[in-house]
Amino acid sequence: MTEFERHLVKSFNIYFEENGIKGIAFRLKQHRFTHQFLDVIVDSLHPDYYLGIECKSIATDKGAKTLYFTQHFTTDKEGAHQVDRMSDYLRLSGRKGFLAVELRQGAGTGRAAFAIPWKVVTDRFESGEPGLKVDEIREFPEIQRSRGLYRIETQKWINE
Repeated sequence: MTEFERHLVKSFNIYFEENGIKGIAFRLKQHRFTHQFLDVIVDSLHPDYYLGIECKSIATDKGAKTLYFTQHFTTDKEGAHQVDRMSDYLRLSGRKGFLAVELRQGAGTGRAAFAIPWKVVTDRFESGEPGLKVDEIREFPEIQRSRGLYRIETQKWINE
């Protein structure tokens, strides 16, 4: 589990506990020869918090300008692309899906994370686009941080 995923899971769980919301965020253990469906699962009877989140992190300080569907997503041995696998999981589970992208901007500059609705990801992928440019990613709602954790209560992207 990446630091980004760990902080997102912890942030959801703290938010649920502090606000008396029945819900839990977790990450399924990834096994060496199997693909996980997505990175963060959020379960709650509250429909706003019944989510599936795929997390990606790219180093913009090292020149990354695009999050590529070929480079940053996997294809399993049967040829199924990660975007298709996650889309199927979201459809079958009824969860609202997001791609959370963390931009690592280098020493002295904080990391920034953005939430992209899964429908945007699938539309791009199915249209044959190579991925999402960093400038485009920055146009989506930022996942606000405070003291190393994400502030779930300020996340308007969840309710949209």
